[in-house]
Amino acid sequence: MPAMPVRAALLPVLLIAVALLSACGKEEETAPSAAEKSTPEVGIVTLEAEPFTLTTELPGRTAAYRVAEVRPQVNGIIQKRLFKEGSDVKAGDQLYQIDPAIYEATLGSAKAVQASTKSLADRYDVLVKENAVSRQAYDEARASNMQAEAALERARIDLRYTKVLAPISGRIGRSAVSEGALVSNGQAGAMATIQQLDPIYVDVTQPARELLRLRRDLAAGRLERAGDNAAKVNLTLEDGTVYEHDGTLEFSEVSVEAGTGSVTLRAVFPNPDKILLPGMFVHAELVAGTRSEAILAPQQGVTRTPTGAATALVVNGENVVELRNIKVDRTVGNRWLVSEGLNAGDRLITEGFQFIRPGAEVKAVPAGNIDQAAPQPGQEG
Repeated sequence: MPAMPVRAALLPVLLIAVALLSACGKEEETAPSAAEKSTPEVGIVTLEAEPFTLTTELPGRTAAYRVAEVRPQVNGIIQKRLFKEGSDVKAGDQLYQIDPAIYEATLGSAKAVQASTKSLADRYDVLVKENAVSRQAYDEARASNMQAEAALERARIDLRYTKVLAPISGRIGRSAVSEGALVSNGQAGAMATIQQLDPIYVDVTQPARELLRLRRDLAAGRLERAGDNAAKVNLTLEDGTVYEHDGTLEFSEVSVEAGTGSVTLRAVFPNPDKILLPGMFVHAELVAGTRSEAILAPQQGVTRTPTGAATALVVNGENVVELRNIKVDRTVGNRWLVSEGLNAGDRLITEGFQFIRPGAEVKAVPAGNIDQAAPQPGQEG
């Protein structure tokens, strides 16, 4: 076979072999090492300590600051009703007029008797000095005069009670009696009810265990008292609007309700516009205290075991994954308030869990699944 045709036939084969070798060399240059392939990448958040104000949101109901049930103190027929139902009245305003005729007559009679006994006592005062009457007669005349004065004062009081006055300032409800109705002293039913609405009470209930936990945290130094703000209460109405005035905590009940295991707390709020009415359902936010160095961990980095225990994975200084058993108190927006198990400076893993396990070496990069718009401290989720 001639040499030239053989060379021509081998040339394409040689070119293909050179191309394949060149491609293999490039793949070897760009392919990662086995060590690089085995190190997974995880997203981490470096935890920082920050001041945090503990607040508790509790359901509650409003109650009138003062309540007065208007009742008659004398017997008689109602002549007039002198107020408009649902209006505001002031202490001392006349609400009803009871027929005073009988009491005016009784007062006139009492005045006459008192004048007679006083005149007799005055004459005996002169005669006893001259021994014209006995000392006993003089004493009896004075006693009769004192009884007549007492009867006269009682008649004046009864006549005054025919004008039924408002005992307190506030808003008066509907009238239970009308003109012509017979009322009597000591009757069970009230003629009307007055409620003072400014200020107004808000009664809320808190589980006793929460009070115990707060007291333990204060005693252990994990909480600092919030100073004057510890007594401040904020209010959210049933439609979700925030009440514009802050309230103050008045007191907590001295005993625990046996049926619910809760303690009643009472706050007082200014109510100048009468927006709050007795019986309204509200949400009260109470300031409990402040943690000067609180750890708030993103919820993406906290998981639960089948038993409900909270755990977290962190990357240590050797870039090795560690499992931490932690304790969480509450949610704060999209974060957990951690009481034990995590510290400032820990690198918490929030993404890439499917590629890792405790003890594995990893490559830590900033997490991309965390909302950077963190909630304000103190807002419980």
